[in-house]
Amino acid sequence: MSKVFKPTESELEILSILWEKENATVREVHEVIFQTKEVGYTTTLKLMQIMHEKGLVSRNETAKTHIYMPNFDKEKAQEQYIGKMIKTLFSGSTSQLVMQALGKHKPTNADLMEIKNLIKQLESKG
Repeated sequence: MSKVFKPTESELEILSILWEKENATVREVHEVIFQTKEVGYTTTLKLMQIMHEKGLVSRNETAKTHIYMPNFDKEKAQEQYIGKMIKTLFSGSTSQLVMQALGKHKPTNADLMEIKNLIKQLESKG
């Protein structure tokens, strides 16, 4: 992925839905968004059209209802987004990011096991 990933918060919300569903119509995306906030269908439609113009999503236009798909792999997007966050918000310190995340958001036991396993892997690589 050579493009820089710069979605807005609303675009990230739509991308999250598309990553989960793999593809969706505007109506399907709008129904998910409308469960948590009141937003008009035309707002969702316009935002997804803008995302298409920006290259964040692609769409299949062969049917009457367009089907939208994310143009970015979720893991690549997370990697780029978190890298920028670490650099700008945490002055390049991954430990500050981790401490903030673990201190403010209660991890599950499964999360803690994954984190411990990752630390062990990183330590063994040396």
